[in-house]
Amino acid sequence: MKRLSRGIVKFRIPILIVAIILLFPSAILYSKTRVNYDMLTYLPQDIDTMKGQNIMKEDFGSGAFSMIIVEGMSDKQVSSLKSKILKVDTVKNVLWYDSLLNPSIPKELLPKELYDKFNSGDATMLFVIFSDTSSADPTIQAIRDIRKLCNEQCFVSGMTPVVVDTQDLADKEAPIYILLAVILSVIVLSLSMDSFIVPFLFLASIGMAILYNLGTNMFLGSISYVTKALAAVLQLGVTLDYSIFLWHSYEEELGKTPDDRKEAMANAISATFSSVIGSSVTTIAGFVALCFMSFKLGLDLGVVMSKGVLFGVISCVTILPSMVLVFDPLLQKTKHKPLIPEFTKLGNFVLKRRYLFLAIWLILLILGIYGNIHSQVYYNLDRTLPRDLPSIVANEKLQDDFNMSTNHMLMLDAKLPEKEVRSLSKEIEKLDGVNYVLGIDTIKGAGIPAGFIPDDLTKDLQNDEWQVMLIGSEYKVASDEVNKQCDEIQAIAKRYDQNSMLVGEAPGTYDLIKTTNTDFNTVNAVSIGVIFVIILLVFRSISVPFILVAVIEGGIFLNLGIPYFTHTELPFIASIVISTIQLGSTVDYAILMTTRYLRERRIGGHNKRDAIRIAVETSAKSIFVSALSFFAATFGVALYSNIDMISSLCSLMARGALISMGYVIFVLPSFLYIFDKVILKTTLPDRSTSAAKVKAKFAKAQNANA
Repeated sequence: MKRLSRGIVKFRIPILIVAIILLFPSAILYSKTRVNYDMLTYLPQDIDTMKGQNIMKEDFGSGAFSMIIVEGMSDKQVSSLKSKILKVDTVKNVLWYDSLLNPSIPKELLPKELYDKFNSGDATMLFVIFSDTSSADPTIQAIRDIRKLCNEQCFVSGMTPVVVDTQDLADKEAPIYILLAVILSVIVLSLSMDSFIVPFLFLASIGMAILYNLGTNMFLGSISYVTKALAAVLQLGVTLDYSIFLWHSYEEELGKTPDDRKEAMANAISATFSSVIGSSVTTIAGFVALCFMSFKLGLDLGVVMSKGVLFGVISCVTILPSMVLVFDPLLQKTKHKPLIPEFTKLGNFVLKRRYLFLAIWLILLILGIYGNIHSQVYYNLDRTLPRDLPSIVANEKLQDDFNMSTNHMLMLDAKLPEKEVRSLSKEIEKLDGVNYVLGIDTIKGAGIPAGFIPDDLTKDLQNDEWQVMLIGSEYKVASDEVNKQCDEIQAIAKRYDQNSMLVGEAPGTYDLIKTTNTDFNTVNAVSIGVIFVIILLVFRSISVPFILVAVIEGGIFLNLGIPYFTHTELPFIASIVISTIQLGSTVDYAILMTTRYLRERRIGGHNKRDAIRIAVETSAKSIFVSALSFFAATFGVALYSNIDMISSLCSLMARGALISMGYVIFVLPSFLYIFDKVILKTTLPDRSTSAAKVKAKFAKAQNANA
């Protein structure tokens, strides 16, 4: 490391030049990285919902659909609008009530029950079928084109319009997220650092690492909009510590060699690399745990953030030292006394109240577990968006005018006898909340001869292998009622056709609920297990991992339990993601304090009270600044974002950083005090500790001989 550190110092100018050059391809790759705004595409591909969607795409050339509600237009105007929509790229067909009859047949022959499915008062509904999936770029562009054709009398509803509005809102807000994180981080760093310029160097080097990370996402194929929105802010929050470590180490080394700044920086790089490796491993472990989710959004976020931490470490030990040395004269001129005071009396304060803090921890643990168990989450993805967006307004219009919230597609064997299909459809129609059942055989059953049905409608609903039935539901996506309805429809369909599949937003969201419920336990177990092993190896101790994980997990339970007491519903992904992020990014605080405690206990020869007091007083400021920086990077986004999924995640991360800080500073010392004997008996001496003791004994013996 010493040789590498001196090489970094020697080639600081080339390093900066290369770092700047790499920004250009990174920016280009970032601009070309596809962003996925459809959460349901991250479901496992082997479930019926996803298999059915793929069959619809491959066999029918139909990947998505949307409903357009038109108000106050004559039949002629609606027919003209339908013709224009049919010309839009990716639009495969547009169904209206006139689609059920050959154009040469008078519409009066259409049965009233079918006519009423498409008309309500002065409103009529067009059913648009797309040839690509709901989140595909061509489908998204088609929705934009359709909106241009429509006026204020038209409302485009369905899943793809929600994806379009999510994309527009997320793209508009994303730059503001980064700006808020930067401004608030500069404020925190200005208070805690001893130079007015160094915060900007920190953010410049981290900014480069963030852009490298975002650029290399191109090679993943695509990333989710949640990952895109959070990646920069989260990377800033979790890697800012590394820059602080380097700066403090550099100042410490300058005190030893004030006349040789290059040597001081080389030593600082070497010392920082050793510290940062241990810290980054636990953070990466938390993100890697997300990769074990069967809901692949976890893999998406886990890979991107693990990569981001690695880029952060590399930037910290290469780009930042180069910047510091280049701008060193300016840094020295802008030095000032840190505005955050030293925590010199905090150790005694904590020790005097150790049993009180333990009691508070136990009470909050019980409340946190209770709140966590009873907290409510929601899965309806459009609930994360403002209610005045066009897609949300249109979906509510569909509910109000046609008593319909969503549509299912039931895929059946094409060879299923017509009589059985009609019997099946009648059973489904009798279910609570079913608005209509529409298929080729049901249209025939309504009294329309097969010869009167247009060929393009037949192709959309039936081929040699499959036939499709459209089922309208008045129940909202992710509600208990629609989930029960999906179960009932599938149960009926399976009696007639074991290979039948129910496809659509509601069945997909129902699968999402079942999938993520399992993921929560898996990710928690993996993250705790991996970090437990890391702590065990770092400290070579059996007891320390239990203590540190217990302290941080107590904070996580409290953080996730608070929404229950504030009557706040969280998006489904929050409880899964936050537990791993908070554990991985804040267990470093506990490791920092415990390391100092053991050092003072063994090398320093202090009793447990003095060792803990010194550990608190020397670690508290670093923990405080780190937690406050993480809080600053996420708090502004939580307040600003109009996307509830982003706002909720950042709110939980910001609050979690402060909670973990409080638990480590006030609760962990109490645990260390009570379990001091157990810790010493179950912890092997560190190799460096043993070497230091031998060296001290040798020096003592030499002095005695002298």
